[in-house]
Amino acid sequence: MKPFLKWAGSKYKIVKRIRESLPRARRLIEPFAGSGAVFLNTSYEEYLIADTNADLINLFKQVQKGGDDFIDYASALFVPSTNTENAYYALREEFNATDDLVRKSALFIYLNRHCFNGLCRYNSKGGFNVPFGRYSSPSFPVKEVHHFAEKSQAATFLLCSFLDTMASAKDGDVVYCDPPYAPLSATSNFTSYTQDGFGDKQQEQLAIAAQKLMNRGIPVIVSNHDTAFTRAIYASASIEAFEVQRFIASDGGKRGKAAELLASFV
Repeated sequence: MKPFLKWAGSKYKIVKRIRESLPRARRLIEPFAGSGAVFLNTSYEEYLIADTNADLINLFKQVQKGGDDFIDYASALFVPSTNTENAYYALREEFNATDDLVRKSALFIYLNRHCFNGLCRYNSKGGFNVPFGRYSSPSFPVKEVHHFAEKSQAATFLLCSFLDTMASAKDGDVVYCDPPYAPLSATSNFTSYTQDGFGDKQQEQLAIAAQKLMNRGIPVIVSNHDTAFTRAIYASASIEAFEVQRFIASDGGKRGKAAELLASFV
């Protein structure tokens, strides 16, 4: 089942490849929640899904708790009168100002489906700042949200750093990491979807944490771009290299294939 969120770097298109690389375990831990594509398309007894994006984790909790009532509430935002530039910017401003977590979650889905390319991006003050997408008739993803609500009953969602999340792993767990990717070039780095950056230091910290878990007998699978840098920091892992199609880029003509890898610390 597809995730209900559009998401830069979503793993839905390669989830079969990822699933085949994941060992059997009781619980799957994901320190980088993203759209939840891997969570939604695997069959573990339990899940621990974490992220540092508070809006994302709140949304997942609201879907988990609210079910059909939340779906009815959020889908009411998907009407012709809200699919205008003025309405979009008014609702974006409301999203950035409100403290009502249910309202904020409904607005998150609205913004995701109406904004440019489905991007999730914040300014330095923490405000969502993606422009209007100008789509003809965005629809509310009813089936996808309903499936997420059902699947989430086996999940715990945490607002937590990747290092703290990985440190919580124990026997019977497997960890899948989908961090912000190392750039393919100096000019290709994607603007962070939280206020916290994710540079070379964090990439190296992730690799070290994965190695430590492997040494404890806890397998870790990591997705990233296939570069000299990632090959170096994943030197102790088994590498599976492949190419994937880009689906989000500001210039449609640049949506070509990119070299990726799966690093298995097993």
